[in-house]
Amino acid sequence: PVAGGWTSQLRNSLGRLRAEEDGVTAISFVLVFQRFMFFFFMTFESGMANLRQVMLERGVDLAVREVRIGTLSEPTVDDLRERICDIAGVIPRCESQLRIEMLRRDVRNWVPVRSSVQCVNRDQDDQDAETFDEYGNNELMYLRVCARIDPVLPTTGIGRRISNSDDAAAGGSFALVSAAAFVIEPFRADDDL
Repeated sequence: PVAGGWTSQLRNSLGRLRAEEDGVTAISFVLVFQRFMFFFFMTFESGMANLRQVMLERGVDLAVREVRIGTLSEPTVDDLRERICDIAGVIPRCESQLRIEMLRRDVRNWVPVRSSVQCVNRDQDDQDAETFDEYGNNELMYLRVCARIDPVLPTTGIGRRISNSDDAAAGGSFALVSAAAFVIEPFRADDDL
């Protein structure tokens, strides 16, 4: 009889516990909140990456336009980098994280552009020289820009995956790449005026 009383007491206690509704919302909140915040952080991180990519593309397009029409005449790598960074405003430490390649291409004797992109190597203090071919009127130029970007939220979702990558050259960052091809507009030399 004692054993039967104990089990019935346990059944009654479990029945009362099951009928209780206090804390139900707290449990639902805890279960849903984690997933909601995970998706929020993932969306925020990818949104910031997309914003920076769009602004890099805009910076490259406007800088290329200025070179093409002669507003930015005879630019150096540093001139282009400064102009792209001024326009692309949302890229942190832009001038130290941006690498530029400008390659001349002959349309009659086409040589494909190599697929590997020159980016800042965070594993080295001394960076390799950037490729910057001289150009002249009516020449086809290919400009490729790579910007190293740190994740906004390096401890969550996408940011953690990027930060934990094994690529020492990336140093916990990812690369945004923008490219443009253009022809330098013909200008009359000052002597011909």
